[in-house]
Amino acid sequence: MDGQVDEVILAGSRSDFSVWGMFSQADIVVQTVMLALVLASLWSWTIIFSTWLRVRKVNRAADAFEDRFWSGASPEELYDGLKNRISHPMAMVFVAAMREWQRSLKGTGRGFAERLSIEDRVNKVMRIAVSREMERLEGQVGFLATLGSAAPFVGLFGTVWGIMNSFQSIALTSNTSLAVVAPGIAEALLATALGLVAAIPAVVAYNKHASDLSRFAGRLEGFSDEFAAILSRQLDDRSA
Repeated sequence: MDGQVDEVILAGSRSDFSVWGMFSQADIVVQTVMLALVLASLWSWTIIFSTWLRVRKVNRAADAFEDRFWSGASPEELYDGLKNRISHPMAMVFVAAMREWQRSLKGTGRGFAERLSIEDRVNKVMRIAVSREMERLEGQVGFLATLGSAAPFVGLFGTVWGIMNSFQSIALTSNTSLAVVAPGIAEALLATALGLVAAIPAVVAYNKHASDLSRFAGRLEGFSDEFAAILSRQLDDRSA
């Protein structure tokens, strides 16, 4: 009779199957796993929205810059207006190239070797600028990939730990009734659910951001090639 009373009390004390109820009744290890997954998910959403806003902003700025660049203004005029107020990656690539271009033209040599040296330096400066700006633009997007791959396993660890506790309860009470083991199993499975809730948006957002960033990197590289061709033609005119 006492065993039946203990069973009823145990089942009644753990009958709250809401998310908060299962969290508060869970083992400290499972609670730690759940809390870590929730915090990681919140941080991933911060990265998702901040990266989306950054990419959107730089694309709009690049549109405006290209409209101005191809409007007929000389690179020198555009450089004078931008060199002290660089606000986006494409402008940074342009300013870095123009700065190296003007510095290189101060030399006295105008032979074929000097021309190749100027072109190589300008191209190298633009490549470095593109790489640096893309690293800055990417920010912490890599965290999304890490979370997407690790979160399900972290949640699974919490689930395994919770089920182990349920089996210990079975051993201690010598009772396999669902009223005894169901609450512990439900709490354990909540950890897996939270792992998936954290992982799925992170994976989707990472793929989307990686595609957008790759597209923008290609845009910067395309602009660098076009601008390098313009500077090469100017070298031809100076050599003529």
